[in-house]
Amino acid sequence: MNVKEILTNLETKHPGEKEYLQAVHEVLESIETIYNENPQYEAAKIIERLVEPDRILTFRISWMDDAGNVQVNLGHRVQFNNAIGPYKGGIRLHPSVNLSILKFLGFEQIFKNALTTLPMGGGKGGSDFNPKGKSDAEIMRFCQGFMLELWRVIGPSTDVPAGDIGTGGREIGFMYGMYKKLQHENSGVFTGKGLNWGGSLIRPEATGFGGVYFTKEMLETKNDTFEGKIVALSGFGNVTWGSALKITELGGKVVTISGPDGYIYDEKGLDEDKINYLLALRASNNDIVSPYVQEFPEAKFYPGEKPWGVACDIAMPCATQNELNGEDAEKLIANGVKYVAEVSNMGCTPEAIDVFHNAKILYGPGKAVNAGGVGVSGLEMSQNAMKLNWTKDEVDAKLHQIMHSIHTACLKYGTEDDGYINYVKGANIAGFIKVADAMLDLGIV
Repeated sequence: MNVKEILTNLETKHPGEKEYLQAVHEVLESIETIYNENPQYEAAKIIERLVEPDRILTFRISWMDDAGNVQVNLGHRVQFNNAIGPYKGGIRLHPSVNLSILKFLGFEQIFKNALTTLPMGGGKGGSDFNPKGKSDAEIMRFCQGFMLELWRVIGPSTDVPAGDIGTGGREIGFMYGMYKKLQHENSGVFTGKGLNWGGSLIRPEATGFGGVYFTKEMLETKNDTFEGKIVALSGFGNVTWGSALKITELGGKVVTISGPDGYIYDEKGLDEDKINYLLALRASNNDIVSPYVQEFPEAKFYPGEKPWGVACDIAMPCATQNELNGEDAEKLIANGVKYVAEVSNMGCTPEAIDVFHNAKILYGPGKAVNAGGVGVSGLEMSQNAMKLNWTKDEVDAKLHQIMHSIHTACLKYGTEDDGYINYVKGANIAGFIKVADAMLDLGIV
């Protein structure tokens, strides 16, 4: 495999898709050696087949706002790879959504889902629709319009969508309601459903819980724990909320959250009331964190800044892609960070990752750290298929086991000669081998 040649060809075919190309580059660099040691992969052109989605559906969504005006948005579904199971990935509703972002997320999802040990392929979807400031009726009409196109290509054994940025329980409810009406069946094709119509316990918390469980495993490689640790988080949605809950339960102290408007520094740390307030912030749909200091005046708000300049033991990006760059990484190291765990998807830039690796800081990539969300989505699929519900403790125990298995796979393929654990390499190789071997078994299709 010639990484440079493959990337040049992709850049020619997909110019300007920087997020997607970045994700592919990271994976190819990690797997180059093992790929070249196994000529059967090259003979079957596994990489050339893996980096291109099976198919992409793009469609127009026309809907009417409350004022009677017709609005038009674009919708997409990227079905990337289904070698080990049905396509699985969320639906993102945000003005920034484009094919580059969805292809990057779908590509990452292939390996993330493989790492969970559950039979799920990789996919992603979304729209440039912005739910912020919209009424429930407007969101319903949009979601129904979205589903009028999407329902033809999804199904419990075909493609199973889920929530993502902008898509919570409300949106999933509206989409699934229309799917049921069009399909004339109640097969639970979405995950992240409401508890009273097929959802799973701890699904909203799952990404955050899973991220903390993985980080806990990272700490244990150094005979360390969360007890007494200062933790910097970004974001203020479900991922941050779930992470803060579990970190606090394990004895850590969360001192930062953030939004598009800046970040909050709370020296005393987030307690139960403050963590619950995150839900109120998210529910407001204002997409800002500054109201936190009105509720808790002992905290400080830093407008237009990111939370990576504070002193902390552990940094956990929980917001969006490329939110932590090389300069931020240098600041974190200067302020004593010992562990970095990426709970967002591709939250760190390549420059930041290089800084962490060069400083021998343990760094966990998103496809491993944040796999708890899709892991519990897979458990929701299992519960739906068996027509039963597991208890919170049962789901949590299974989630914990999934994250332990992912960490073990990362250790197997990522431990270097000097003992340093390269989690990026470990996660990419473990996920790739599982998918590549399945593709070999299935023939050239």
